[in-house]
Amino acid sequence: MGVQSHRATKSVRAQDVDRHWYVIDANDQVLGRLATRVATMLRGKHRASFTPHVDTGDFVIIVNAEKVKLTGRKREKKIYHRHTGYTGHVKSVTADVLLDGPHADRVVRNAVRGMLPKNSLGRQMFRKLKVYTGPDHPHAAQKPEELTLG
Repeated sequence: MGVQSHRATKSVRAQDVDRHWYVIDANDQVLGRLATRVATMLRGKHRASFTPHVDTGDFVIIVNAEKVKLTGRKREKKIYHRHTGYTGHVKSVTADVLLDGPHADRVVRNAVRGMLPKNSLGRQMFRKLKVYTGPDHPHAAQKPEELTLG
């Protein structure tokens, strides 16, 4: 028989998670690198107390989403599709048009959403992401910490 170890894996419960708020300025940040860092924070993988089946992540606020950088020719070539709900009505738009339009935050939202789990837990994590096109956000009361990437 093997020797019993006194160590056990600690599993965090949802009510025990201490969440923090972070602000990230997307100005001149490469989209994919920004999205991976944000997805990691939303998921909670940056914490020692990470538990796969519990949402242990933090709240992330992204400002200046319209100033995010895409490398190569992705700005002209990358296409985003969305379905209107009617049969055969798929609308397609390039990243350039989307970033210059009123919904520039969708580029960042789609990038982060694709890096989160595709289940109810992933949707719960995604709700902790707040994206704003301009430099202002309405979450000053949460006292978010400024976070710089790379």
